[in-house]
Amino acid sequence: MSTSVVAMTVRERWRGMAIGAVTLGVFFLFGMAIYKDVDLSFYEEFPEAVQVMMNIPEGAGVGSLAYGAIYGLYGALAMGILAVLAGASLIAGEERNGTLGLLLANPKSRVQVLVSKIVALLLLLAISTVVLDVVGRLVPVVLDVEIGGMQVEAQLFHIFINSVFYGMLAVFIGAWTGNGGLASGVSIGLMIVSMLAAGLLPLVEGLENYAKIFPWYYFDGSNPVTDGVEWGHIAVLGVASVVFVVAALVGVSRRDLKAQAIGLTMIDRLRANPMTQKMVDRVAGTAKASYIWVKITSEHQILLIAAAYYMFLVGGVVIGLFYSLLDDSLLKLSEQLPETLMALAGGGDMSTPEGYYTVENFGLMAPFIFMMVTVVVGARALAGEESKRTMGLLLANPISRSRIVYETMAAMVVLTAILGFATFAGTSLGSLLSGLDMSYGNIAAISLHLSLLGLVFGGLALALSAATGQVKIAVFGSVGPAVILYLLDAFLPLNDNLAGYAKWSPFYYYSGSDPLVNGMHWGHGGVLAAIAVVLVVVAVVLFGRRDLRQTG
Repeated sequence: MSTSVVAMTVRERWRGMAIGAVTLGVFFLFGMAIYKDVDLSFYEEFPEAVQVMMNIPEGAGVGSLAYGAIYGLYGALAMGILAVLAGASLIAGEERNGTLGLLLANPKSRVQVLVSKIVALLLLLAISTVVLDVVGRLVPVVLDVEIGGMQVEAQLFHIFINSVFYGMLAVFIGAWTGNGGLASGVSIGLMIVSMLAAGLLPLVEGLENYAKIFPWYYFDGSNPVTDGVEWGHIAVLGVASVVFVVAALVGVSRRDLKAQAIGLTMIDRLRANPMTQKMVDRVAGTAKASYIWVKITSEHQILLIAAAYYMFLVGGVVIGLFYSLLDDSLLKLSEQLPETLMALAGGGDMSTPEGYYTVENFGLMAPFIFMMVTVVVGARALAGEESKRTMGLLLANPISRSRIVYETMAAMVVLTAILGFATFAGTSLGSLLSGLDMSYGNIAAISLHLSLLGLVFGGLALALSAATGQVKIAVFGSVGPAVILYLLDAFLPLNDNLAGYAKWSPFYYYSGSDPLVNGMHWGHGGVLAAIAVVLVVVAVVLFGRRDLRQTG
């Protein structure tokens, strides 16, 4: 192991982990404050499977709801995603940036480098877990909430091991393929599918045992926040993580590593086919700079495929099928839950198909999946080219800076249009197969609202990328405000004196008119489109005035 590589990796990755831990801490504070006055007695009427899924044991207090919903769901997802993004780039990221050769030019073996980077990742995950533990213990004291025998450390230990599992999976895929997008896409996709399956399968009679197939079951299936550490489940995830690490070490030792990203794009493959070569050459041109939007779209094909897969299959078809299988006690859940709790999940009446889709997908998950795509494109298209030292080569062609910005936005529009269609097709098919009789026009409306919301935050990332030339600033400067604006839109309407201020949040114009129920609101859609256009104009101005960097 190399301490210098460990220190370098920690320096590169600590900001993302710190922002994630702090955001979760703030989210937990919000949640605990909201749940403080909740009467949980009505949970006793729910089936046992529902109580297990929501981490609410019989006779538990408000602490169970806060720890279960905030840490057990959002916290575990956020920590897992951070681990995946970091793990996927440990080797593949160095290859993409063309810095792996420089790193291996030092007297360090491939195995040494990878082991050192894995140690750094584990250290960052451990520190983030400790931060969450401090917050988890401090917030109840500040708010004077009795948490009784809640085993916070046990739950966080499960979250840590769960994050390690998905992080090491991403390391394994990245080490064998050198493709960070593939590694993160597969790992995050498995995480989301696993989470839904482990949570929903126990609710369907006869399918309970199939939940054990999915890794998420071994994280949350034993309800660690109340029952403590389940060492058998920890062993399953731990052994699997060790296997991924060993396989990654074998892969990085055997594979021909790339000095920089040289993988074939979708356009390259179509050019190689004689049947499509002429058509693609006319669209994309013979030079990479001919149509920049085609280049950008092709470069993000794996991210698009992963997001579209989730929105079509999981967020569309699977949710509809599960809705048709759930019993009445769960479908009437929103009638018994406090208004503030439903607001946190995006609102919606779970007794209707539209409300169930809103709570399970369109309220929170779908907006952030769309933003994940657009923010990555907006951040990397400008600042990414600078960090890779290729912006000078691009501008050496007879193209202007403003054209690069406009074509980046065009690529975002194309990607969101494809993702929006996948959302429409998956939800429509889920409604058709399950006999839910949802309006296809309204499904198209929510898909369009989603696309416009994604373009707003993609435009923000593009403006920040143009202004700073820093990918991390563009990403975190877009995601951070998105979380805050989401919370404001969720909670401000609950106070009559503050409800009007919710209109300052783009999320109000996304969901305020409830397009899945009421159809397209062209006024709200126009506001979102106008914000996106303004941000693009700002990006053009800022990018045109800044001295561009030619080094990473």
